[in-house]
Amino acid sequence: MPQWAKPEEKSLYYVSTAEAGDEKSAGAEIRDARVIEDAVFGQVGADGKGPNFRGVGLGGTFVLMTKANVGLGILQIPFVFQAIGIVPGIVLLIGMAILVAWCGSYIQPFKLNHPEVYGYGDIGQVLFGKWGREIFSIIFVINFIFVSASAMVAVSTALNAVSVHAACTAIFMVVAAIACWMLASIKTLGDITWLGWVGMVSILASVITLTVAVGVNDRPAEAPQTGPWDKDFKVAASTDAIGGIGAITNVLYAYAATPCYWGIISEMKDPRMHNRMMCISIAMCAALYIIIGSVVYWFCGQYVSSPALGSAGVLMKRVCYGLAIPALLVSCCIYLHLASKFIFIRILQGTEHISRPTKRHWITWFGCTIGAGGVAYILGSAIPTFDAIVGFIGSLLTPQTTILVFPLVWWHDNWRYRQRGDRSVPMMLLNLFIFIAGLFFVVGGMYAAVTNLINTAATNGPWTCADNSGSVKE
Repeated sequence: MPQWAKPEEKSLYYVSTAEAGDEKSAGAEIRDARVIEDAVFGQVGADGKGPNFRGVGLGGTFVLMTKANVGLGILQIPFVFQAIGIVPGIVLLIGMAILVAWCGSYIQPFKLNHPEVYGYGDIGQVLFGKWGREIFSIIFVINFIFVSASAMVAVSTALNAVSVHAACTAIFMVVAAIACWMLASIKTLGDITWLGWVGMVSILASVITLTVAVGVNDRPAEAPQTGPWDKDFKVAASTDAIGGIGAITNVLYAYAATPCYWGIISEMKDPRMHNRMMCISIAMCAALYIIIGSVVYWFCGQYVSSPALGSAGVLMKRVCYGLAIPALLVSCCIYLHLASKFIFIRILQGTEHISRPTKRHWITWFGCTIGAGGVAYILGSAIPTFDAIVGFIGSLLTPQTTILVFPLVWWHDNWRYRQRGDRSVPMMLLNLFIFIAGLFFVVGGMYAAVTNLINTAATNGPWTCADNSGSVKE
């Protein structure tokens, strides 16, 4: 992990109402204390009636991080292998995992140095003042609402697949939006962790079933069903610029949960364990992506579907999507919850209402979840095609929140106010490279994504009733 400026003793992330000592004793003291004075949420546990905003343990941290990644992105990995070949695809998955983990390792020291930070708006405040706070807040909220919209689209796709398009897609979008809003309205991440475990079991059951099904079937569903067929399995595939950049952004999107980690560390019982759990989570995600993607691509080759759950035929598609529905709902729940809570904190921070179950507290909270969920529903209905919305998010918003911001937070704490002799030039050059790479992902990816979005809009209009799962052939 990168070296970081040591946090000042007075800026420990959490202190109790009792006098805090050194860092270790403070951590032990908090676990036994009834009242926590939190820099974001104020007094937590003061009367035993308010929500426990500091209730996420190590297991909860792991499952929330992992579920925020594994859900939507894993459905795109076989398609990435189809586009660029299996060897470049695996190298890309490993390289992106290392890059994202390196950037994510900046979260813990920056949070310990600046305990008032909850989301990207607070980072903007630390880095650039008032205007930075507003700009970063807009980017953060838009990103998470777009991801929530993408998850709603995935749920509607699953419902279409399971029912073989038994109803208008617009109806399924309404059902998805209501279900996601209800789950996202659960007040704390500590209370959502059990949903994370349900979601992990759901997505693993779905992709393992898919993997077994494509291995048992004689040929994939998209291949010619009679006569010889060539899966055209490629160790390395040639592709155009749009296809290559699209593959990169899809892989980046598969690791795009890093912005969630700011909210997760803010509700951890012991935030000093953040980096350890993050590394374990990203390593597991990379292993899942490589194993599932490789097996599905080996058996399907050029006939892999996107999303991949359709590769085993109509019947198994219905089974796999049915198993995946809880996982897709939980993915939407996490992102919609964090977007709503960011707005909630902006409104009530510094007042007693943020941590006490007052009337204003609940009106504000449900107002935030309804508002964020409503916007996500509108976006999901306006762009009801899974590939297009994933590419759009991955190219425009994901690099900004997953990569670009982290060299800036390193620069602030380790370069901006430090003496020349204390500055690390190699680390500066590394972070400059990361920043330039993030810019490349934004600029290059936007061209590919906009092209794909335009082509999609020509065949699928907003609030369409058309099947978005491919279950019904027109």
